Amino acid sequence: MASTDPPVAEDGDAAVSVVGVSEPAGSDGNQTVNLGLVVTPVLDEAAAVRLVEDLGRVLGERYPGVEWKIDLVRDALVTPPAPLPEVVDAARTRMLDENWDLVVYVTELPLRISRRPLVTHSSPTHGAALVSLPALGLAQNRQLVDSVAEAVGLIAGDTARRREENRAGHRRRVHRRLVELASEIEGAGSLEGVALLHRVVTGNLRLLLGMVYANHPWRLVTRLSRAMIGALGVAAFAVVTGDVWRIASSLSAGRLVAVCGITVGGGITALIAVHGLWERAPDDRVKEQATLFNIVTLITVAFGIVALYLAVCVLSLGAAALVIEPSVMTAQIGHHSNFDDYVRLAALASALATVGSALGGALESDVAVREATYGYRQNRN
Repeated sequence: MASTDPPVAEDGDAAVSVVGVSEPAGSDGNQTVNLGLVVTPVLDEAAAVRLVEDLGRVLGERYPGVEWKIDLVRDALVTPPAPLPEVVDAARTRMLDENWDLVVYVTELPLRISRRPLVTHSSPTHGAALVSLPALGLAQNRQLVDSVAEAVGLIAGDTARRREENRAGHRRRVHRRLVELASEIEGAGSLEGVALLHRVVTGNLRLLLGMVYANHPWRLVTRLSRAMIGALGVAAFAVVTGDVWRIASSLSAGRLVAVCGITVGGGITALIAVHGLWERAPDDRVKEQATLFNIVTLITVAFGIVALYLAVCVLSLGAAALVIEPSVMTAQIGHHSNFDDYVRLAALASALATVGSALGGALESDVAVREATYGYRQNRN
């Protein structure tokens, strides 16, 4: 790997230097991944340059199927103290501004989860990772290089454990994700709406699936205590309310499906809108990245809300069958009750519960919702 002398510029009060390290782009017909490496000014310039050189070598050995171009910036992206999502957002904003494929921020901020120190946080959805210097110790240069390389691998769905297993299928998947990450859709900046959506999905299918999986969308609502409490409270009230029984019994199947669909869609929209999870492309160069981010966000939130609806539906059906005598149900709805009436009640109660979960989710902090929505991959010290 070759390096250039680092020109120095001023960025506010922080000195910023940029170093490009790469093999000649496409020298072997390989795709070039443009990695932005933002390091805190606490790390001196000489150490930062060595980090880039060592990191380029390590990444080249781990992922020989792609070329790596590393741009180094020395900058403090946020003013401490700052919550994790804010730091990740700052790193992603810098990535979009510089049109990098992914970014790693080496920070002097301590990273913690459940009061335990962490070496790295990686968010495949954002294409961003954080590495904490305090968790490493400033003198541990080799460990810093390995930690940054590991953070990059986590974005691509690679882990040390899977590398040790040495499975050919895993290596191919990681390579394809890296290639998709670095590949730009031709003409994406001029596309809009459905055309752009189609091109982004078909051009990044494996990367998209990997990002959604990394978010663990099935855990979304269980991480949001207010949303879960709101849903269960509304469902419990609906199951024991005679008026809800009569409404559920009187609705046609089509209208009941429409009500359920509208409430689920409303819950998804509310959670995204209230907490600002939708990303707008600052310019045409990053329209593809923003679209991919929004697709992953939408799928993650939709999966979580639908999973909540189905779980509450099962619980409501069980509760209704347990506490409501058929004769009582018959007296309330005006005709002989059967299993279909219990299913209708559970479906409507779950639809109302979804509204309750949306209201509960609106009360959650932006930090809590972002941490629940975007699955951060961590390395503990």
